[in-house]
Parts: sequence; structure tokens; C-alpha cells
Amino acid sequence: MDSMYFPKIKELKKEKELVEQKLGVKLTIVGKKVTFEGEAYKEYEASIVLEAMQFGFSARKALSLTDERLAFRKIPMKNFTRRKNMQEVRSRVIGKDGKTKRTIEDISNSDVIINENTIGIICPAEEVEEATTAITNLIKGTKQANVYRFLERMNASKKQMDNYQGGSE
Repeated sequence: MDSMYFPKIKELKKEKELVEQKLGVKLTIVGKKVTFEGEAYKEYEASIVLEAMQFGFSARKALSLTDERLAFRKIPMKNFTRRKNMQEVRSRVIGKDGKTKRTIEDISNSDVIINENTIGIICPAEEVEEATTAITNLIKGTKQANVYRFLERMNASKKQMDNYQGGSE
């Protein structure tokens, strides 16, 4: 049995039955405290899904983490910059009208949520390192164009490896 504190419990209350069914655990909600109980593996899986929901991802997006090919990662912005004004850092990652965030999501095939001082990302496990590197480079001050180029180069080399491996079989 494990428990978590949920500052925004509304989404979980609305999707409680779906979450219980998909994860195979029993959820107990008391105020903003959520307790979940089940088999050890199911509890571990539930803790990852609930952590993603707690961060701000929708129930359906968080439940996609039950697929072992997907990963959830939190990136604390303060670990990668000396700037005191975190609003500027968030603005760099979001970009004008959300363009930078959307471009990173498109190129790295991920979903990104930016909270106060932390960035949450759900993406394919084999691409989580590249997406994390791209976001941390943005936080450090790298130009957006260079970050896009880095991600596109990673995608190109992956496609080349896939073609190479596909041709040898």
C-alpha cells in the first residue's frame, strides 16, 4: 500500500474507475491524499502513472505509461541554469506562442508540460535521453535552432540505423 498527495485531485476523481481498471489497483481518495493498493508490480506501475498525473498530465496520457516503451521524466530547471528569473527560462522553453515546445514535442515524439521550476516529459524510452538533452540545452541557453538541429540529427541517425538493421535481416 502506497500513498501520494494530489494538489489537483479533480482529474483523478473523474477518471478513478478507468485508472483502477487499467492499473489493476484499488484507489482510495481522502481529501487530496490518494492511497493505492495492489500487487507489488501493479503498485510500482501505478506510482509512475499517478506521479505523471500529479505533475499535470491527463489520465489518458499518464495511463499510456503502462506501455513499457514509454518513459516519464522530470527535469528540474534550477539544476541547469544559474538564472534567478525562472520565468525567462520557462519562456525560452515554451517559445513564442508555444512554438519551441511544440517543435520539440513534434521532433522528439513527446508530450511536454512545464510547471513552476520543473519540466515533465512523456516520450518513447529510446528517445528520452535526446529529448532531455534538448530541453536541458535550451534551459542552459542554447539557441532554439541548434536544439532543433540536434533532435533532427538524432532522428536521422535513428532512421539510418533502422534502415541498416532492416536491410541486414
